[in-house]
Amino acid sequence: MIPPLDKIIVALWNGITQGALLGDITISLQRAGLAFFAAIVVGIPLGLFMGQIRPLEQALDPILQLFRQTSALALYPIFILLLGLGETSKVFVIFWAALFPILLSTISGVKEVDAKLLEMAKTFGAGRLTLFYRVIVPASVPSIFVGLRLSATTALLLLIAAEMIGANQGIGFRVMNAQYNFQIPMMFAAIFLLAFAGLLANAILVFLQRRLCRWNTRNQ
Repeated sequence: MIPPLDKIIVALWNGITQGALLGDITISLQRAGLAFFAAIVVGIPLGLFMGQIRPLEQALDPILQLFRQTSALALYPIFILLLGLGETSKVFVIFWAALFPILLSTISGVKEVDAKLLEMAKTFGAGRLTLFYRVIVPASVPSIFVGLRLSATTALLLLIAAEMIGANQGIGFRVMNAQYNFQIPMMFAAIFLLAFAGLLANAILVFLQRRLCRWNTRNQ
C-alpha cells in the first residue's frame, strides 16, 4: 500500500538530515560512478579501435552481442564466486552491464561516419591521425553520448540489484531493509532519491551532449 506523499517527504527529509539516506546515496553513487567511469575508459577507446577495423569488428560482433544479451544479474553469482561477496563483485557487475552500451554505440558511431567527410579530408591531405582526431572522433560523439546515457541508466539499475545482495550500505540495501521492517515511507523515500540521482545524471549528460554537439542538427 502506497503511503501518503507527506509521510514520504518526511521520511526523505529525516533520512537526509539525520544522515542515513545521505550516507547510502553517497556509497551508491561511489559504486555506480566507479563502474561507469571504468566502462567509459574501456568502452570508448576499444569502440573507436574496433570501429575502424571492420574484419575485427565483424568477427567479434557475435560475441559482443551474446554478452550484451546475457543478463548481468544472471552472471552476478559467477562474479561473486570469482571476486567474493564484497565491493569488487558489486562494482564489476555494474561495470559489465554498463560497458556494452558504450562499446557498441561507439562502434556504431565510427561505422556511421559519413564517407564523404573522410574522402574530403583525404583530398586535403589529412593523414591517419588527423582523420581520426579531426573527423572520426567528432563525428562519433553523438552516438557515444547515446551509449553513455543508456549506460548510466543501466548502471543505476544494476546498482540496486547488487546492493540488495550481501550489502549493508547503499540505496538498494536501504530499500530492501525498509521493506523487511515495514518502513514503507522510508522505502519510497529511498526510491525517489535514487530516481532523482538518475534524472540528474541524465540531465548532466544531455547538457554535455548539447555543448559538445552543437554542430549536430539532430541533437536534442
